Amino acid sequence: MEELYLIKIGEITLKKGNRKIFEKQLKDNIKRALKDFKTTVIIKSGRFYLTVSNCPEEIVHTRLSKIYGIVGFYKAHKTSKDFEDIKEKVFDLVQQNLNNGRGRTFKVDTRRTDKSLSMDSYQYSATLGGLILDKFGDSVEVNVRNPDFIINLELRESAYIYGFGGKGPCGLPVGTAGKGILLLSGGIDSPVAGIMMAKRGIKLDAIYFHTPPYTSEESFNKVVDLSKIISPWCGGLNLISVPFTEIQLKINKEVPAPYATLMGRACMMRISNIIAEKRNAICLVTGEAVGQVASQTIQSLHFTGSNSQLPVFRPLVGMDKDEIIIISKRINCYETSIKPFDDCCAMFAPLHPETRPDFEKTTEIFNSLNIEELLYETANKAEIISI
Repeated sequence: MEELYLIKIGEITLKKGNRKIFEKQLKDNIKRALKDFKTTVIIKSGRFYLTVSNCPEEIVHTRLSKIYGIVGFYKAHKTSKDFEDIKEKVFDLVQQNLNNGRGRTFKVDTRRTDKSLSMDSYQYSATLGGLILDKFGDSVEVNVRNPDFIINLELRESAYIYGFGGKGPCGLPVGTAGKGILLLSGGIDSPVAGIMMAKRGIKLDAIYFHTPPYTSEESFNKVVDLSKIISPWCGGLNLISVPFTEIQLKINKEVPAPYATLMGRACMMRISNIIAEKRNAICLVTGEAVGQVASQTIQSLHFTGSNSQLPVFRPLVGMDKDEIIIISKRINCYETSIKPFDDCCAMFAPLHPETRPDFEKTTEIFNSLNIEELLYETANKAEIISI
C-alpha cells in the first residue's frame, strides 16, 4: 500500500540561487534512507512529497527524524480541490484524531496558493471549522490558540490534508558542505561532535586509533557500536581503523612522560590528514572542549591543531560536560559511550600531563621523534569498515 508524506524544509529556503543543489541532495538522502522500500520524491514549491510503498509508519518516522534538512513531516491525504472531496477527507482526519485520543479541541489551518479558488484561506478554515462542529457536536471544540490537534489544508495543484506528524532535525542536507574526517574515540564527546557537523551538511568518515593488545577488542567494538548509532544521522558512515600501537610505544619510549598525550594527539592529527587527502576530505572534526582534559587546554589545542594542514572543527569547544551529555542521551549514544572500555588516549595518559606546554619546546620534542615515515606506513595499514 502506498502512503503519502508531506515534508517541510527550513534553512534550505534561504539558499536562493543554490537552492536546487540543496534540494537535490535532500531528495537523494531521503531516498537513500528508505532504499529498502519503493519510494518517489517530488519537489514542488518548497514542499517535498514522499510516496512510499509497504513501509510501516514507525520506520518512516524513525528514518525521516534523522535526516538533516527536514523540519517536519506529515502523513498526508491528497484529493481534488472540490470542496466536497476536501470535506470528506477532513472529517476522516478529525475522526482519526478522536479515535487516537488526541484530545477534543482543534483548529483548521489553511494555506492557499491557488488564487483562482472562490474562497480565501480564512474562509476555508472558518467554513470547515463550522462543518466539523456540526458533524461532531460536543465531541469537539474550537481552540485557535492552543488546540489539541490541527487540521492542515494546503491548496496547490491538488488539495493536501494532514494532521499529526514528526519533527525533523533541521540543519542542512548531509553532503552539501563537503567531506570531513571525524576523530572518533569511545567517549561521550566525539559522537556528539560528529552529528553536530553533519547537521551543517558535512559528509563524514570516522577514524579510530586502535592499540591492541593494550586496548581491548571490547573498546574497538564499542566504537563500532557508536558508529552504527550515529550513521543514520550522517547519511551512512565509513569507520577507518588505524593500528596505533607501534607509534604509541615509540612515544612512550622516547618522549618525557608529561608530553606523551600531546605527542599522540599530534600523530593522530597528521595521520588523519594523510587519510583525509586520500579520501578527498577537506576538514577534521574532533570532540575537544576547552579545559575539559589536559590535552584540551588552549596551549595544548594550539600545538595539536598546528599539526593539521586542514581546518579542525571543534563544535563542542565552548560547551560544558552536562550540555554534551544531554545531546549524547538524545541521540542514544550515552549508554554505549560510558561502557568501561578505555581508548588509547585514556589508557596511556601520564599521571602528571603537561597542561600549559610551551609551543616551541613541544614542537621540538615532536620533531625529535623523526616519525614522519612511520606515520605514512601506519596510515597505509588502515582498514575501512562500511557502517
